[in-house]
Amino acid sequence: MAVVENLVVVFVAGLITALATGLGALPFFFFDDISTRMNVALWGVASGIMLSASMFGLVGEGLAEGTILEVGIGALAGVLLVVVAHDLLMNSELDARDYEEADFAKLVLILGVLTVHSFPEGVAIGVSFADLNLGTGIWVLGLTIPPLAVFMTVAISIHNVPEGTAIAIPLRSMEVSEWRMVWWAVFSSLPQPIGAVLAFWFVRIAREFLPVGFGFAAGAMIYLVLSEFIPEALDLGSDMRRGGVPELVGGLLAGILAMIPLLFI
Repeated sequence: MAVVENLVVVFVAGLITALATGLGALPFFFFDDISTRMNVALWGVASGIMLSASMFGLVGEGLAEGTILEVGIGALAGVLLVVVAHDLLMNSELDARDYEEADFAKLVLILGVLTVHSFPEGVAIGVSFADLNLGTGIWVLGLTIPPLAVFMTVAISIHNVPEGTAIAIPLRSMEVSEWRMVWWAVFSSLPQPIGAVLAFWFVRIAREFLPVGFGFAAGAMIYLVLSEFIPEALDLGSDMRRGGVPELVGGLLAGILAMIPLLFI
């Protein structure tokens, strides 16, 4: 019974991060549009959060559990998996407009593409819960939650909000209803709770691979930030003064600083 309870807790944590993506569509209930400047800054905040969560949370915890070689091997595996997955799935451009217009077969492909982006974040949540109910951590409703799990769940939830906004913007141009924009934003992060459960289950039955798991999640997320999030922000800001770089850097710093207090949980 304890095993099922633990899996449910981890799944709920992953589901919370997925639902947070829907928050990114909420501004469209009140405003017709979001400025490019704000959008670039939000991508910067998301990138800063992911970098700080990866470096301060995952890498730090991985080194506490194992050697730098183990963490490095995991990080390399995370990067390689994302690269290979992109080569297999990203030959066709994916736009949020496709969500509304897709048939079932297309939606399956879209979910596969989304998994490339969301699954590593789910893995990060799963490995961060490795010490769930092992007697140490924060007591919540009779459960002992590892501080790192709280840190990662909050970090990824905040990071997901700008992603939800990015998904909602093109849907807005199609006059999609606000609630459907919220749904499609959440849909984009559905692989996260699945990845969280699978990663948690794996590191609990194969504890010796925990440092590799931490490295894997960190490597995949850092690679996604450097190869996609930051280039996406710069592309959005290409027509702005100084190419949107000040807004991006400001967002990055804000994201990093926002995560520092959580390190002291």
